[in-house]
Amino acid sequence: MIDVVVLFFLLGVVARLAKSDLRLPEALYETLAIYLLLAIGLKGGIELSRQPLAALAPQVAACMALGFAIPFALFPLARALRLSGPDAASLAAHYGSVSVVTFAVASAALTREGIAYESHAALWVAVMEAPGLIAGILLARWAGSGAGGRAGERAGWGRLMHDLLFGKSVLLLLGGLAIGAIAGEAGTEPIRAVFIDPFKGVLALFLLELGLVAGGRLGEVRRFGPAVLVLGLGAPPLLAVAGALVGLALGLSTGGVALMATLAASASYIAAPTAMRLAVPEANAALSITAALGITFPFNVVIGIPLYIRLAQGLTA
Repeated sequence: MIDVVVLFFLLGVVARLAKSDLRLPEALYETLAIYLLLAIGLKGGIELSRQPLAALAPQVAACMALGFAIPFALFPLARALRLSGPDAASLAAHYGSVSVVTFAVASAALTREGIAYESHAALWVAVMEAPGLIAGILLARWAGSGAGGRAGERAGWGRLMHDLLFGKSVLLLLGGLAIGAIAGEAGTEPIRAVFIDPFKGVLALFLLELGLVAGGRLGEVRRFGPAVLVLGLGAPPLLAVAGALVGLALGLSTGGVALMATLAASASYIAAPTAMRLAVPEANAALSITAALGITFPFNVVIGIPLYIRLAQGLTA
């Protein structure tokens, strides 16, 4: 049975395709995004308070390496599909980074099916956010993406690193993790009714808005041609296998392997667009957003996550 939060996403898609006047206020969208990032960080931080950080070092290193490697794997494929150097690097960076909402949907699906997963999994999200973006920036600059007179418009490394490490998504995730780890379960009990208990309901509202946005992006697919479809639909399953194998090598539980596969298969549409606009201004931002949010996100939420769970069950059986 399909998870209820996915039905909210599909409602948003249908509403947009039917040209409904349904809209969520922009301020509410921003508020929901902040809430979800903090709540995911807090829940992971609470679990971190129960175990030594040193034991998690191999997982952190593996997550960072995986996020950094994904753009280098996708860049040649994007170039083979006749995307320009800047577009290929930007698109690869979006897939090297991760989608927090896709992670939240996968976590909810695992909980609904009664499949246990590592309670500190939010840490994986936090450490996988930036490495893929750094790899994408390196690819763009090595490919000479500044040609054509626009190199001077690109931000320097100092500004880029500041925006990557202190951007909204990374800061809120890491901040939530730190608060949860410091305060622990007892310290966060007074805010449980705000950040823990209503989580799935807030996620449903956020997915309704993302459904509206994704539905609006479907019309862009024709404009960009088959390349965006090939990458948007073909990359996630392949990356999921790589993520699942990493999770298996780390000795993760069945749910942990499924989450690692989901993170590898996801694509960022919050942190990545901002970073790429600064680092690779000559790239077509609409192309990357269409692939990440208009194609990959719906695929993962509706079809991919159930497949990744079955993949993890098969590998860990």
